[in-house]
Amino acid sequence: MPSAVANTPLLESLTSVFPLTFPAPNPLTKPDLVSTKDIVREEDLLRNPLSFRHWWSAIQNAKEIAAAQQKAEGPSDLSPEAAAFLGPLASPAARKSLQRLTHLYEAALANFPTSYKLWKSYLQTRMSFVLGRLIVKKRAGGKKKLPEMREALQDEKEDMEQWEGGLNEIIGWDEWKALIATFERALMWLPKMPRLWLLYTSIFNHPFCPPIVSHTHARRTFDRALRTLPPSLHHRIWARYLLWAENKGGATTVSVYRRYLAVDPSITERYTAILLSENNPDPRPLEAAKLLLSLARKAARGEYTSPEGKSPYQLLGDFLDVVEQHAEEVGMDVDDTVKSHEAHARAEEEQAVSIVPTEPASVNGQLIRFAGPAVAVASDGTTPLPPYDEDEDPINLRKLNIERIVRNDGLDVYKDQAGRLWTGLATYWIKRGEFDRAKQTFENGIAAVLTIRDFTQIFDAYAEFSESLVSALMESLANPDEDEDEEDTKETEAELDSKMKEFEELMDRRPFLVNDVLLRRNPNDVQEWEKRVALWGNDDEKVAETYGQALSTVNPRRATANFHRLFINFAKFYEEGGTTGEAEQDLDSARKVLEKATKVNFKSVDELAEVWCEWAEMEIRHENYDEAIRVMQRAAATPKNTKVNYHDHSLSVQARLFKSLKLWSFYVDLEESLGTVESAKAVYDKILELRIANAQIIVNYAAFLEENQYYEESFKVYERGTELFTFPVSFEIWNIYLAKFMKRYGDTKIERARDLFEQALEKCPPKHCKPIFIMYSAYEEEFGLAKRAMSIYDRATRVVQDEDKFELFTIYIAKATASYGLPATRPIYERALEILPDRQTAEMCLRFASMERKLGEIDRARAIYAHASQFCDPRVNPKFWAEWNTFEIETGSEDTFREMLRIKRSVQAQFNTEASYLAAQMAVKEGKGEAREEEPAMPADPMAAAEHQAGGGARGPAFVSAKQNPALQSQESQSAAGQGNADEIHISDDEM
Repeated sequence: MPSAVANTPLLESLTSVFPLTFPAPNPLTKPDLVSTKDIVREEDLLRNPLSFRHWWSAIQNAKEIAAAQQKAEGPSDLSPEAAAFLGPLASPAARKSLQRLTHLYEAALANFPTSYKLWKSYLQTRMSFVLGRLIVKKRAGGKKKLPEMREALQDEKEDMEQWEGGLNEIIGWDEWKALIATFERALMWLPKMPRLWLLYTSIFNHPFCPPIVSHTHARRTFDRALRTLPPSLHHRIWARYLLWAENKGGATTVSVYRRYLAVDPSITERYTAILLSENNPDPRPLEAAKLLLSLARKAARGEYTSPEGKSPYQLLGDFLDVVEQHAEEVGMDVDDTVKSHEAHARAEEEQAVSIVPTEPASVNGQLIRFAGPAVAVASDGTTPLPPYDEDEDPINLRKLNIERIVRNDGLDVYKDQAGRLWTGLATYWIKRGEFDRAKQTFENGIAAVLTIRDFTQIFDAYAEFSESLVSALMESLANPDEDEDEEDTKETEAELDSKMKEFEELMDRRPFLVNDVLLRRNPNDVQEWEKRVALWGNDDEKVAETYGQALSTVNPRRATANFHRLFINFAKFYEEGGTTGEAEQDLDSARKVLEKATKVNFKSVDELAEVWCEWAEMEIRHENYDEAIRVMQRAAATPKNTKVNYHDHSLSVQARLFKSLKLWSFYVDLEESLGTVESAKAVYDKILELRIANAQIIVNYAAFLEENQYYEESFKVYERGTELFTFPVSFEIWNIYLAKFMKRYGDTKIERARDLFEQALEKCPPKHCKPIFIMYSAYEEEFGLAKRAMSIYDRATRVVQDEDKFELFTIYIAKATASYGLPATRPIYERALEILPDRQTAEMCLRFASMERKLGEIDRARAIYAHASQFCDPRVNPKFWAEWNTFEIETGSEDTFREMLRIKRSVQAQFNTEASYLAAQMAVKEGKGEAREEEPAMPADPMAAAEHQAGGGARGPAFVSAKQNPALQSQESQSAAGQGNADEIHISDDEM
């Protein structure tokens, strides 16, 4: 804008207005400053020159008059363009008001040169005439008293002063210069007032501020403020200083931020963002990278906490992002990187050689350092500082060795983020165009990671990189350059073929690479070794090599499950002639593998036993039967000391192998199939001698002897088994033993059979003795005496557990009935009623009553019903009461029927409790009360109808109704009699 009017008459006319306030106007130079209306004020000020109140009142009145004059003044006589240049001083009234107020303020300050209130008001007034109208921003809430610099910068940026209008910096240069001079005078008198410094520095952000003021003079003013104010107030200046530096950009920003970061590094991340900003005309990625690297290292040591809450790894990730985006500017090339590696290696070797261990010395028991180089310490005098590092010095222009930084500060520290770090390093080399170095980096990363997540991240980036190379080469062939000759085209085609082949090989290697990762994570993972063998397919050489590598790598004590299967499968590989079976079978190599396996200290004895068994099976498959037996004889060799604890894991599995039941079971099966009876017996006897046999071994041994017609010896084996084992294991042996004995001898050795039964029952718990008692009684019925059979049943009902007693009584009663008739069962029933629990007593009573009724003992049957009624809730056991009801109808009288109803009501009242009611409801839900659902229906016979009316049902009344017509009731009874029993007794309601 100023250049557009630099040589116009308008500029000359406007500049002739100025200067207005320099030198300071007074009545001698400006006669119109004091009018006749101001005489009283001037006389008053002359009489009271040292009264601040008089001066302040005069200034405020002058301000009010000036404001009123400006409002009353009409439109400016200047053109809009000229008015825009002059801003607040576009009208003559405004210019006159500035001169009058300047005269008053200067006169007042001559008397009160150290008045902060007067200076501040004067400066704000002068600013309003030069800078324009201040835009006041509304702010919710208050500010923190001492905020962090990051927050202070945000608050200061939001609260930055903004003005509307303003005096042009070229036309009004004299007034700008006068305003700055006024600030300098004020600060000369009041240098320790921070608010004056803030007012002064605020004008440097005005859009019309002259460049000569807003650059060098502004920077020097900020520096003078920091030198003048105490350190406790510096944060107020630094907030404006840093924002001003950000607006200026370039070297100014770098210089100011470097000065501040030397004191407070908390805004380093903000500084790095400024250095890398798209709006920055002079980006500095190397300095930003070094600052981020320094922050990441300090954060890892616990010396720095990110204001944005970033972790040390996130800071290192930001560093990697800078490296990837500005690879050329930040990092070294390949040659410099190699030289740097060599230099660091030499330095480390020299340091290791030069270190000489010194003995500590002490004075009064306190250690002192008396030799060695000086150590830099922090300001506290005790905390040692890390040595100087060029990689962390932002001023140093040496580029970074990215490979070394990523390895030392990334891979060695953040092992769980290896994928991102390796990918970032490879991306750095890709951006520099070092594709071979990038490829080698990808390969190194894949060979080093320990997790599938990191591997997938690296492999995907590697595949994308390879694919992009292939695509670029194909595109260059599709769109050749004009300068490219035939030889160049052939070279490109050859390179394309090579890259395509490498890409295909990479994709084919993926399963092997994944397997490598899993084996690096756990080299003792047997299943992964098996998968690796399967990956080689029909390549016998690689399969054998993999098996050998696996067997030499896996630690037997840390291996996963089925480590022994590796040896077995390796032996089968040789036995079967390779994976395809086309090679020659090599039994000697298979035997060597298995021989080696027998010397391995596996986790469990069963694994070693299975190796021996597989060895023997291999010999059997090749019809080397004698060799198979010799192998098992070696495996089952018994040491002199057999008192070895099989479960003592401190001993090797070889020392505990002779107690492996799996091994002996296979050995005895082998002897039964290939050996003689005597050799098999010897093996069985050895198992029993070692006391490792189980019930199945006993049964198998006895069955083997029985098959070879050694019956007595088989019975001896059963007896040894019953002595070795207790119940419940011996119960199964006794069952088989007794059945075999009875089948073999029948009635020829009755007394011996009885002794066996008694031995079986001697230590048998009640839970298991029922089958033996039933077998015992059945034997006596068939081959012995019926009386002994009955006594066995009687004995069984006393011994077995309660759950089995009802079934035994049922069998006992049935046998007694068949042998002695119904009357002989009466004492059995009576004892059953005494022994059985309540829920089974009712059922037994029904059977007892039925038996008595068959014998014609009606009164005894009725007494049994009455006895059983105390256990039967009518709501839960309707079957019992229905049966008693039928019994009374068929055999009873009026009195007995009434007695039955009375008992039923009393029993119902007895069970009429909350718990009993809930039990009844539960029984109904479960289907046990189905008979009760039919209760509301009237019974077919008259006696049942009378019972229902008398309250026999659960919901009926507890008395006999007398409100019905006896004649009508009699007719109903007679009509119902036609359908019911014609001989039953008819009882009316009145007769009851």
